[in-house]
Amino acid sequence: MSEHNHVIHKDKEAEIGKVEDTLNRMGSEQKDEILENFDLFTQYLGKRIEMAKKLGLGEEQLAKAAEKAANYLAEHEEPRNREEKLLQELWKVGKEEERHMLAHMLVRLSQQAVS
Repeated sequence: MSEHNHVIHKDKEAEIGKVEDTLNRMGSEQKDEILENFDLFTQYLGKRIEMAKKLGLGEEQLAKAAEKAANYLAEHEEPRNREEKLLQELWKVGKEEERHMLAHMLVRLSQQAVS
């Protein structure tokens, strides 16, 4: 896959707009496996966050990517467990700044899942 298909480029620049494209390319079987169990979901995110941090992304860039992913999940995926249902409901009622803060919290929660 060429670099233009990735969210993070070799020069460590993040193209946050490509988060949705990346999620759309993910196979439904892989998506189901990740979303079925909340612990697996946070571990999956945590591993991606650690990789992005090693490439030089900061917390703000990570939170923006998490916002994009959360928007995608809220619009296109049904929650598969009660934790995801709660996150979806909080996302729906949250104002823009509240969603951004929730994205920061999801980044930190996911980081704890792999440490």
